[in-house]
Amino acid sequence: MAGEGTITDEGIARLRSRIGIPEPHPLPPHYLRPGADAFRQVSVAYGDDNPLWCDPDYANSTRWDGLIAPPPLVGGDTLVGEDEVAEVRPDQRDLMKGDPLSGVHAFYSASAREWWAPMRPDRRVFRRNALVGVIDKPSDFAERAVHEWTAQVFRDESDTLLSAQFRLMIRTERTKARQRRKYDALEIAPYSDEEIERIEAQYRSESPRGSEQRWWEDVAEGDEIGPLVKGPLTVTDMVCWHAGMGMGLYGVKPLRLAARNRARVPRFFHRDDLNVPDVMQRVHWDPEFARRSGNPTTFDYGRMRETWLIHLCTDWMGDDAWLWKLDCEFRRFNYVGDTQWLGGRIVRKYLGEGGRPVVELELSATNQRDELTTPGHATVLLPSREYGEVRLPDPPGGAHDLQSALDAIAAEYEER
Repeated sequence: MAGEGTITDEGIARLRSRIGIPEPHPLPPHYLRPGADAFRQVSVAYGDDNPLWCDPDYANSTRWDGLIAPPPLVGGDTLVGEDEVAEVRPDQRDLMKGDPLSGVHAFYSASAREWWAPMRPDRRVFRRNALVGVIDKPSDFAERAVHEWTAQVFRDESDTLLSAQFRLMIRTERTKARQRRKYDALEIAPYSDEEIERIEAQYRSESPRGSEQRWWEDVAEGDEIGPLVKGPLTVTDMVCWHAGMGMGLYGVKPLRLAARNRARVPRFFHRDDLNVPDVMQRVHWDPEFARRSGNPTTFDYGRMRETWLIHLCTDWMGDDAWLWKLDCEFRRFNYVGDTQWLGGRIVRKYLGEGGRPVVELELSATNQRDELTTPGHATVLLPSREYGEVRLPDPPGGAHDLQSALDAIAAEYEER
């Protein structure tokens, strides 16, 4: 088994033996039966003001005939979804106990998502989860890293398959990350008044396309999308993020509830300068905790930038289109004080399966130092004058339930 905070061959082998085994999350979903309030809170968390997500009168006038969830809500990290598999099978319990890489730092590095149908308000949502890939590779940041891919698939109470999400967690040894100090030379320069005004002007210019249809016939390969700005990042932004998105996989809670959580996952807690135990998520708002993890200051969550790229797409495509797929990599940290400029372009336009009009987008988020932090891709279905309104995509492999969807996606993953 992996030693404390150390990546070992034995730990990796044990982790790989878990691939494909469905298991529940240790925590219930943040939104058990997500409704209009959840839709609104999540869209506010990432700065999206599209009324399709939160204004019933507006949403009733669209092709969807009512509210639909913002795409980021239909995803993982215990945000939604009651576990379809309530407990691990008895013969697999020993295998699934504990973390084979316990104490090894984990950060969210990349994500891939698909959406097949809209989530409607006030319906129960169910999910199935499994580890699907474990890759051992060298790392510039901490000498050795493990790429840990998990998959989640979701359905609603009417058995409509909603979406899938892959998540890449990169596991690195904290001690070695501190020793390498790859990012120590970073300095975040103060902004001039003119730079702040440029950002404010960009915010004033932004709005969702909304009911104005973007026809497939009217776009061409090479067309630019965006820009969209996010920043300068503040701790307040992350507080608002947590207000809508919850506290994620580790169930961070206050006071007596925090004490119970410390008893459950003690290695997730570290002592501060006052000898007070606190969660490792404190790296996102405490510069000293961030330095202990090998970073010069506090930084965002990868999922924040993922939702920002989703926002870029939905603002551009309009309410009658459908965001089908999106993937992105988190190549650089986004530090408090950084500003991300988001944009993209159409790289392919074609008729997909079943004659669906499709465009593929290349996406990016670039900071104020002109560093590419978050490259990505998206696939969007657009309405067409010739081919009609958007027809929702089919789940992979013609899946009819969560397990068959998970199997089909895992098979695709194996072929990469």
